[in-house]
Amino acid sequence: MIFRSPEPDVQIVKAFSTPFKNALATARTCYSSSGIIRDEQIDLDRNGTRELAESIYRAGHHTTLEHAHVQFAISNVSRHFVWSFLHSHPFYNSEQVSQRYVTVNRSSVIVPALDGRALDIYQRTIEIQADAYEELIALLEPVVAEEYFRRFRAREREQARYAKEIRRKAQEVARYVLPIGTFTYLYHTVSVLTLLRYHRIVQQRDVPTEQRVVVEKMVQELLRLDPNYKLILEDELSAEAFPESSLHIVSSEEQRAEFVREFDRELDGKRSKLISFPQNGEKLLAESVRAVLGLPEARLTEEDAISLVLDPSRNRLLAESLVLTPHSKLSRALYHVRYTFKKKLSHTADSQDQRHRMTPASRPFLYLQLSIDEPDFITPPMIEKVQKAHALYRETMERTWESIRLLKSLGVRDEFVFYLLPNAVPIRFVESADLLNLHHKLAMRLCYNAQEEIWRASLDEALQIAEVHPLIGKYLLPPCAIRALAREKPICPEGKRFCGEKVWRFDKTNYERAI
Repeated sequence: MIFRSPEPDVQIVKAFSTPFKNALATARTCYSSSGIIRDEQIDLDRNGTRELAESIYRAGHHTTLEHAHVQFAISNVSRHFVWSFLHSHPFYNSEQVSQRYVTVNRSSVIVPALDGRALDIYQRTIEIQADAYEELIALLEPVVAEEYFRRFRAREREQARYAKEIRRKAQEVARYVLPIGTFTYLYHTVSVLTLLRYHRIVQQRDVPTEQRVVVEKMVQELLRLDPNYKLILEDELSAEAFPESSLHIVSSEEQRAEFVREFDRELDGKRSKLISFPQNGEKLLAESVRAVLGLPEARLTEEDAISLVLDPSRNRLLAESLVLTPHSKLSRALYHVRYTFKKKLSHTADSQDQRHRMTPASRPFLYLQLSIDEPDFITPPMIEKVQKAHALYRETMERTWESIRLLKSLGVRDEFVFYLLPNAVPIRFVESADLLNLHHKLAMRLCYNAQEEIWRASLDEALQIAEVHPLIGKYLLPPCAIRALAREKPICPEGKRFCGEKVWRFDKTNYERAI
């Protein structure tokens, strides 16, 4: 028995019918003088065909393996596993159940195969967190309702009609006390190449046991679909093959605590601190625009060039919901300006931040970064507004960390102990983005409907860019402001989800929200 809780459930629900043959068909098409080679033309028993498959794989010609995708339905896996492994790279697509909008069941938490006192401590802590979650929702609903009807004054006459929406906003905040070992379920689609990489790297920390169980099931599902992949399936790398394994001896509690103090000090009170940018960023962007258009500086000034590509009244592609900018020759000039941020977000907020796969980050191994001597957590502003909620929240954090220290003293492995860490635990990391993809991310996350913590981090970023690159920064706006400049109607694209504020009329320096 690996887990006392229900084991992960993994099933392929959609896939190519003959994926391995397709990889060979695409390979042979590259050298075909007679046109496209079809899957049905591939004979795996033909002399040299299987050798071709192996040689292509060994030589690293892996684009042939990217055509075939498999869609998995995955249940009974922890949110920490999803954050640490499934969503820690750009080559996937997922649709995962939301903790913002779906009430979490107290029994939906991964439970390792612990015994005796360790199991009692683990399960008692889950109950403490679940009790706090439910009590926080009740404590927060009145103040959330007050803020909600301050924004939507006309709705106050029909309070019962909006009770569900208010409860959702309360549970969005209350979920910060839930453990990162909480179960989730999701659709997860990857190419066969990505799945082979999963298999090869499966022993990477933070959650190697859960990873191995899930990935083995994914691979077995693939082999059931097409056994021919056995030809190229490599053994998984050993844990010692990863460079961080050499740090196990020297990474002490004292060093982790020192790192945390140093990192937080350098943030200067921000959630996201701009630490690197091209000093000539605006000049670089203008030169890139001129290169696309074949125009000299005398014909297109720096300010006009930047306006042409970033002002939605001139580049109306910026207001398209389909995100056409990566396909637009002029818009691709935005790729050349790059920003790097030092960030501190809760686990739950970063789980959303990392979904922006084109703004990549170097996220930590929690077992190497986190000090457990003292509780270390993010507190949402809404909780600070309610004294009783704030006291309960802090008490829950202290009791959680006490349990973590007890389990560690009993010799329970980090990967199992850390499932009890709350959603509020900070992730400290460095993130970089080119302007094209950062523009899209900030548009999505500056919306007042975005989760509050990631909204504040995005506002930090937009304001700091405006300080160093004012011609660029003034165009980093939420969707409504972009659509207003582009004269698109309706101005807010959210329909019934309209936030209640005419944000397009505000200056970014005056953005503020409580819910």
